[in-house]
Amino acid sequence: MPKIQKEEVRQLPINQIEPNPFQPRVKFDEEALQELANSISAHGLLHPIIVRAIGHGYQVIAGERRLRACKQLGWTTIPAIIRVMDDRAAAELALIENLQRRDLHFFEEAEGYERLLAEFNLTQDELAKRIGKSQSSIANRLRLLKLDKDIRDIISREMISERHARALLRLASAQEQLEVLQQVIAENLSVRQTEELIKNRLQQPEETTPKQRRKIIFKDIRLFTNSLKELTNSLTDSGLEVDYQEAEDDQFYRVTVTIKKPERRDH
Repeated sequence: MPKIQKEEVRQLPINQIEPNPFQPRVKFDEEALQELANSISAHGLLHPIIVRAIGHGYQVIAGERRLRACKQLGWTTIPAIIRVMDDRAAAELALIENLQRRDLHFFEEAEGYERLLAEFNLTQDELAKRIGKSQSSIANRLRLLKLDKDIRDIISREMISERHARALLRLASAQEQLEVLQQVIAENLSVRQTEELIKNRLQQPEETTPKQRRKIIFKDIRLFTNSLKELTNSLTDSGLEVDYQEAEDDQFYRVTVTIKKPERRDH
């Protein structure tokens, strides 16, 4: 059985290591970072970071939190493994490492997917195979990015769950989404309560302007008078005495219909 070659761990100057531009994690929890620094101070760095050589220095591929924690401790060098990889491989590894940690925010994960798809012209199926996810899970995450950026920021800041965020997608406008989100926060609504609130909102009839009366334009006045004559004949057939008269001058066309009142019969 061939021996597996062990990757060499080298001590690299921290000031020569740049952050990864493909890092999906946007926000780093300062309290968690301090806890990691305390752990490294007590027990040492258990796992070296992974970097690649660029220009006159290096770029961290995996282990940016560890690098930041070591900087806080005042370290000048850090154990690292140097790998040769292109931009795509570097971006994929950075995303995979963060996904495996399970504490990547769902919006950060979605934005990471979106960037990989756009930067490297991948399909969702191709990306799913490369990072070990299902295509449907990637599609569901990407749908969350349809929410307005301001709304996503509020959801992240207020630590609203992904299921709450997904429920908001049923609302068509950003204004409606914001109104419901504010109510969710103010009343601390559960996912079920939020879904019920949205369901009731969608069932409300839309406000519409009063329908305008349809204007009927008679291009030929005879269409109108013929209708009146037919009505007069119907009244006559029913036993009423009806007198129909037409008159016309330069400006007007006059139609007079006179109906005799039925005689009252006293019992």
